[in-house]
Amino acid sequence: GPLCAVIAAVILPNLGLPEPAALTAGITIWVGLWWVFEPIPIPATSLIPFAAFPMAGVLTNKEVAQAYGHWLIMLLLGGFILSTAMEKSGVHRRIALSMIDLVGRNSPKRMILGVMLATGFLSGWISNTATVLMMLPVVLALCVELPGPKSVCAMLLGLAYSASIGGIATPIGTPPNVVLMGVYEETAGASIGFLDWMLLGYPTSFVLLMLAWLYLTRNVEKGGSETSGERVQSRAPMSTHERRVLVVFALTALAWITRKQPMGGWSEQLGAEMVGDDTIALAAAALVFVVPSG
Repeated sequence: GPLCAVIAAVILPNLGLPEPAALTAGITIWVGLWWVFEPIPIPATSLIPFAAFPMAGVLTNKEVAQAYGHWLIMLLLGGFILSTAMEKSGVHRRIALSMIDLVGRNSPKRMILGVMLATGFLSGWISNTATVLMMLPVVLALCVELPGPKSVCAMLLGLAYSASIGGIATPIGTPPNVVLMGVYEETAGASIGFLDWMLLGYPTSFVLLMLAWLYLTRNVEKGGSETSGERVQSRAPMSTHERRVLVVFALTALAWITRKQPMGGWSEQLGAEMVGDDTIALAAAALVFVVPSG
């Protein structure tokens, strides 16, 4: 499919077809072939034009998105698909447990801090509700290690609060952020860049997270649980599935952050000004259907 698209885009201009028309024909051939032969599911193939047309310079991301609504809805859709891939691979659990181990488990306060930091980080990239659902099995297992009901209560409340607080950190952290971006763009006539949001969102989120942790853990019991045999372990080797999802996720986040900055970002350097954050999200969403799990 992609090979036929490239051949069409190279040959058709030599036959007198304008370049945008040749690129459109090539992308159409690619999508048509994948619809017919189904190397990936048909709905996943349908995501390709949303990413391919802006990247090829045929249409802007907003013009493409008008076919289905608003470009910010497309951004959320791509983010939700990425978060589902993380959940299926289990990489979210590894990130959470690694962060908890990094902070330490030698006191209830540290364990609660680890859970809140992990939840806050994940919630910046995954919806708040989905983050809580994914973290809940880990947290319930960790509750066994806590010394009493006050620390268990603080752990569960910390999970809920940190998911909401972490959603502030990035534009895709929670749907209200995306709504604000759309209203701001319509009102002020300027868009908020992914990195611009994070430069304000992450420090704000971190400060609120620390305040919430200090408040929740002010009266928790000291010491640890005697049931050390039930500790949640995170030492198993990382699977191929986890590694590949983590690479896709990391590359997507990097592409979002560096699209406009520094020095105009890669979109300006590559002449890809028609690409938006939603283009990156949908390209990544299509990619997780193409890359095998191993």
